[in-house]
Amino acid sequence: MKMLISIFPTAVRVIAVWLLACYSIQAPAQAYPTQPVMIIVPFAAGGPTDFIARKLALELTAAIGQPVIVVNHGGIGGTVGARKAADAYPDGYTLFLHHIGMATAPALYRNLGFDPQKDFEPIGLIVDSPMVLLSTPKLAIGEPKKFANYVRTNQAKLSMAYAGVGSASHLCGMLLASVLKVDLFSVPYTGSALALADVEQGRADLLCDQTTSALKSIREGRTLPYGVTATQRLETMPEIPTTSEAGMPGLRLSVWHGLYAPKYTSGRVIDAISRALQAAVASPAFVSAMLQVGAVPIAPRAATPQALRTHLAEQTATWKPIIAKFGQFAD
Repeated sequence: MKMLISIFPTAVRVIAVWLLACYSIQAPAQAYPTQPVMIIVPFAAGGPTDFIARKLALELTAAIGQPVIVVNHGGIGGTVGARKAADAYPDGYTLFLHHIGMATAPALYRNLGFDPQKDFEPIGLIVDSPMVLLSTPKLAIGEPKKFANYVRTNQAKLSMAYAGVGSASHLCGMLLASVLKVDLFSVPYTGSALALADVEQGRADLLCDQTTSALKSIREGRTLPYGVTATQRLETMPEIPTTSEAGMPGLRLSVWHGLYAPKYTSGRVIDAISRALQAAVASPAFVSAMLQVGAVPIAPRAATPQALRTHLAEQTATWKPIIAKFGQFAD
């Protein structure tokens, strides 16, 4: 059956998967899992989503009693990894972890190749990660309240790094340009880690990165912060103002993350993974790891298929007109 799914055309593939589902219902119930589980992350290793995935994998390993392995398949704003996950065999041994990009991709790509709401089974929400606005230390901007005016005045010579079209940093950059009414030279990278490294070295000027990857750089003085895109300051670094406090009230963005399985994964398996996810996000070790980097773990009641399904639909509807306003497409 696995070979049939991989080689047949799309229409026949759907029939094959349907037959598999019928067979699974009739087959004797088997324990799950009985082998290692893979989580596909659609971004390069070392980035913020990868960090969350690896911390979560440790907790899921303890919860399900099998190794949970993170595999990176980056490229084209997360769509390469998403397509790979959507086409994976729906047996529960391939999962998919993605952020807000699942909601924005349908508006950014005219030829997406998958439907986030139809080609995946939602498992649950994981964590919220605000963004933080950064610059290279080589820029003499001064205090955060001077940032907006500095960017407006010097926009012609400033570069804005981002981790690929459709990434969280790209979305944040678009919002920044809209809020400040500026046109910045954008520099795409294949991952957040590479973008951050170039900002640290002064090869790029600005970056709006997730706190999960940026706080270490800030603490070590390799980048300078100007505001977090949250409603309140971070407990871990209360000296960083919110973007509203820094004079940019429209620059607010929460990067939520969710866990998915390929379409047609059985309900029994989804329930088992969801229970493990609820235990994982409530783990003191996971909560501590997230808080240390400025992220906010989701309450276990939100680590459920219905909560993620509803949130994805709402966020997709919210971002569609925003992205349409910019008139930007990723393909």
